[in-house]
Amino acid sequence: MPAANYNAAVLANGAAGENVMLLTARWDETAPAPACGQFYMLRAWKAEEAPLLSRPISVHRFDREKKEISFLYEVRGTGTQKLAALRPGDTVALTGPSGRGFPVDGTLGGAVALVGGGIGTAPLLQLAAELAAQGVDVDLYAGFRDEPYRVDAFSAACRSVHIATDSGRHGHHGFVTDLLDPAKYTAVCTCGPEIMMEKVAKMCLRAGVRVYVSREAKMACGVGACLGCTCKSKNGGVSVCKDGPVFEGSVLYELD
Repeated sequence: MPAANYNAAVLANGAAGENVMLLTARWDETAPAPACGQFYMLRAWKAEEAPLLSRPISVHRFDREKKEISFLYEVRGTGTQKLAALRPGDTVALTGPSGRGFPVDGTLGGAVALVGGGIGTAPLLQLAAELAAQGVDVDLYAGFRDEPYRVDAFSAACRSVHIATDSGRHGHHGFVTDLLDPAKYTAVCTCGPEIMMEKVAKMCLRAGVRVYVSREAKMACGVGACLGCTCKSKNGGVSVCKDGPVFEGSVLYELD
């Protein structure tokens, strides 16, 4: 189904962590519903204003009954600064949902680990909720530089939550991958820094466990036309916005 483009009313937009914001907007029920891992192009400025490109942000939480859609994003530059300035009653332009998300058709099995790094935890909340609703045992492994954020939101859906921080102030002092044993799970889904996702994917490949990776890339069109977000795979170049952002790990990585 093609992506929709509409102006959504902002319901809330507040700090969720250091330089991290949580934006909730009114979902247009006539538009397609987002799947876990899909993203929208967000814009809070006029077409002739800078920056030129809208900002691709994954869906953090979607509530069909309340007609609400939430985005967790890091404030990095001009575009996200303008998004952060939105207040309830303002409007934000949404184009989406776009891309391929995580499989939630029952093929992941009965025990799934979600591994997130920093803002990469954003698309994992909706995934956790939908898997838990299917009766899947879900464990979260989340890594942060210092202060964790939005971890409590996972409690209702996850059997257990494991935290690692670079600073050692919370949870395990070290990498979140130190805590993960893929052999305990039927599948692993991950999103975060590339170096973390590569390590998770290779750990899973060695253990013979299915792994799905949500890639991040700078995007222009968001529909695969400009090829600006092309990345390498075992099958050649793939567009993160159209072929992904979620890929099976075996397509992107090979064991050394």
